[in-house]
Amino acid sequence: MKTRARTANLIKEFFSSSHYAVVGASNNPTKYGNKVLKWYISNNRPVTPINPNERLIEGLECVPNLSSLISNLNHADVSVSVITPPKITKTILEEAKKLGIKKVWLQPGAEDTECQDFANQAGIDLLSGGPCVLVDGPRL
Repeated sequence: MKTRARTANLIKEFFSSSHYAVVGASNNPTKYGNKVLKWYISNNRPVTPINPNERLIEGLECVPNLSSLISNLNHADVSVSVITPPKITKTILEEAKKLGIKKVWLQPGAEDTECQDFANQAGIDLLSGGPCVLVDGPRL
C-alpha cells in the first residue's frame, strides 16, 4: 500500500511532464474520458486524446493508441491518464511498458489487482486505487 507521501510524490512527478495523453477519451460529455480530457485542456496542459474509434475529440486530433502518440514525442516525458475497463487497461499497461512510458495514472474504475501487479513488475510509476485527476489535480 502506498503512503500519502509516496502518492503525493507520484502525482508531482506525473505533472512534471511536458505532454499528457488520455486513453479512453470520449466525445460524450457525460463520460469521465471526456471530463478528464477537458480538465487537461482547461488547465492548459498539452494533451492528446487516445481512442481508436474517433478522429477528433474536443477539437483535438485523436490517435488510436500510445504507439501512435509516442512516434512524435519523448516517451520519458509523457504522462498517461487511463479511463478504460481493467481488461483494456492491462493491454494499455503492456503497451506502456513496451514503449518505456513510466508515468501512468489509472483513474478510479480503470484498475484491478492484476493491473496493479503488472505495473509494479514492469517498473511503471502507477497512480491508482483512489486518487482522481478531477479531484486531486486542481490542488496541484
